[in-house]
Amino acid sequence: MQQVKPKKALGQHFLTDERVAKRISETLDSYNDTPVLEVGPGMGVLTKYLIESHEQLKVVEIDGESVEYLREHYPGLKVIESDFLEMDLSTVFGAEEKICVIGNYPYNISSQIFFKVLDYKDSVVCCSGMLQKEVAERIAAGPGSKVYGILSVLLQAWYEVEYLFTVEAEVFNPPPKVKSGVIRLIRNNVTDLGCDERQFKKVVKTSFGQRRKMLRSSLKGLFPPGAEELGSELFTKRPEQLNVQEFVEITNMVTKYRNQE
Repeated sequence: MQQVKPKKALGQHFLTDERVAKRISETLDSYNDTPVLEVGPGMGVLTKYLIESHEQLKVVEIDGESVEYLREHYPGLKVIESDFLEMDLSTVFGAEEKICVIGNYPYNISSQIFFKVLDYKDSVVCCSGMLQKEVAERIAAGPGSKVYGILSVLLQAWYEVEYLFTVEAEVFNPPPKVKSGVIRLIRNNVTDLGCDERQFKKVVKTSFGQRRKMLRSSLKGLFPPGAEELGSELFTKRPEQLNVQEFVEITNMVTKYRNQE
C-alpha cells in the first residue's frame, strides 16, 4: 500500500523524524506495564516504538486510509477506527483499568483532547504527546504567566504538567506553520479538590472570560449584591495571578451563597 496522504480537514501533519518519534515514545518509559492508547497514529511512526515497550497497546484512528495502512503494516496491532473525542475510554481496556494516552495530536483538536482526558482523570494516569507549541506552553504555564489560562488551571488541579521539548516544523509532512511542543501530564495524588468540581470549572471559566479585569468585576455575577467577599484582597487580583488552591477558595465562597438560596 502507498503512503497515506495527509488530509488538511483532519489537521494531519505526519512526523517524519524517527529520533523525535522515539523521544516521544520514551515519555512513557515509567509506565511500561500500563495499557497505552495512542491517538491518531497516522502511519505509525510513533506506534513502532510503542510496540517495542508496551505489550498492552491500542491505537484509535479516524482516517480510514490510515486505518487500512496500519492494519497492513502492523497486523498484530489493535486498531480502533473511531473518533477519540466521541469514545467512552472506560470501554477500551476495562472500566477499572488505569491507562496512558499518547499521540502526535492534531493541532485543530488538541485542546479538546486534553479536556477529554480530564473527563477520565480517574483512569488516565499519564498523558503525553506533541501539539502546537503555544498550546503546550499554555497547558504547562504557571500563575503569573501571560499564557496561563483555563486549561492550565483545570489540568494542573489534577496533573503534574511538564513541558519537555520543542520540535521544529521541518520534521513534518506537510510542515505546519508553527513549532510543536511535547508535554507530559502525570496524575497527582488529589482525589478531592475540596470544592464542588462543576462550580470550580464555572469559576475558572468565568474568571478567564474577562482575564484583564480584576476578579471583583468578572465574578460579581456569581455573588449576591454587596457580598463582603468581593471586597477582600483576593478579588483585587486578575485570574492569571491565582493558583489552583485560590480558585478552590473562591469556589467555596460561591457555593456557600448558592446553598443559601
